[in-house]
Amino acid sequence: MTGPRRPAPAAPRTVGEWWNDLARRFGAARLAFGHGTHNARDEAAWLVCSVLGIGFDALAGALARPVGGAGARRLARLARRRVETRTPLAYLLHEAWLQDHRFYVDSRVIVPRSHIAELLPDGLAPWLAGPPVRRVLDLCTGSGCLAILAALAYPRARVDASDVAPGALAVARRNVDGYRLASRVRLVRSDLFATLGAARYDLILSNPPYVTRASMRALPPEYRHEPRLALAGGRDGLDVVRRIVDRAAAHLHEHGLLVVEVGAGRIALERAFPRLVFTWVRTAAGGEAVCVIPRTELERAKAVR
Repeated sequence: MTGPRRPAPAAPRTVGEWWNDLARRFGAARLAFGHGTHNARDEAAWLVCSVLGIGFDALAGALARPVGGAGARRLARLARRRVETRTPLAYLLHEAWLQDHRFYVDSRVIVPRSHIAELLPDGLAPWLAGPPVRRVLDLCTGSGCLAILAALAYPRARVDASDVAPGALAVARRNVDGYRLASRVRLVRSDLFATLGAARYDLILSNPPYVTRASMRALPPEYRHEPRLALAGGRDGLDVVRRIVDRAAAHLHEHGLLVVEVGAGRIALERAFPRLVFTWVRTAAGGEAVCVIPRTELERAKAVR
C-alpha cells in the first residue's frame, strides 16, 4: 500500500513573470521614482536585469528563462526592501547609470541624474568652439560622474573634481579608479573654489544643490535618503548657485565657459542676476534646467554693475 503522492514542486518563475510581478508590486506601493527610472515597470526591469546579469537590451529575449535559487531570493529581498524602506533602488544595487555609463553609488552621494551629461558627448558645441579643452573643473562632484564623463569627452584634458564632503570624495575615488582615470581626474576637497587657488579652466561644470526650502519639505521619502547637503539650496534654491556665478570668472580662461544646472530655478536665477545674459540649453528636462555662460559675459555683467 502506498501513501499519498506529494505534489510536484512548482516550476520556478520566469524572468517575465518576475518582471510583471515586481512592476505590479511597485505600482501598488505608490513608490516615487526619478533615481534612474520614471515608472514602476522600468524600475522592475532595472532590478531584474541587475540581479540576474541581463543586459537591458537583452531583456525581451530572456523572458522565458526560469529564475530560481539565489537569484530569486535576492530579487525577493531587494524588492521587499525597496517597498518597505522606500530606499532608492540605486542605493540597494550600488549602481547608477548616466549616459550609458555605470557608476558606484551609496547614500554618501546623491544618485547621478544631471542633465549636463546629455551635453558632454558633443563637446558642448557650439559654445566651446575655441581652443581645445585642456582643463575642466567639476564643482560639487558627488559621485564623480560628470568629472568622469568630461574626461571621456575631452581625452586630452585634465579634470579637477571638487566637493566639500569627504564621503562623496571617497565614492568619487572609487568611480575614478574604476574608469582608470586617476592620472587625469584629480579629486579635491574644497568648498567650491576655496582651495583651488588661482587655477583657471576652459570649462567649469556644476550640478550644485538647488532644491528650494519649500520643495525640500515636500520631497518624497526616496529623496530623503539622499544627503541633504547635496540637495538643499536655501530659500530660493540659489544659495550655492549665486556663489558659483559670482566667482566663476576668476577661474576661467578668456575663452572659458561655465555650465550650471539649476532645475526649475531659471526665473529665480535671472532675477538674481538681471544684467547677466544666460543661454538656456534644451535637454530632456526642457529648456530651463541648464544654462551656459561664457567668461566674457560674466565679465561684461560685472563691468556694468
